[in-house]
Amino acid sequence: MLPTSGTARFSSPLGVYDFQKRSSLIHFSAKGASEMGKVASVLARGESLTAHARSAEFRIKK
Repeated sequence: MLPTSGTARFSSPLGVYDFQKRSSLIHFSAKGASEMGKVASVLARGESLTAHARSAEFRIKK
């Protein structure tokens, strides 16, 4: 028995969205990607996500 506090009686454990892959597409201009890359790099390095930081830094135009 699962600890659902009784909600399993009226709630389905699986739904259509459990079987769908959802993704988002975001479009930036080159200038916008450069500006966002600066912010993303700082955030990624703060989280020790070095590869993500390097990917963001690759988009920064000098």
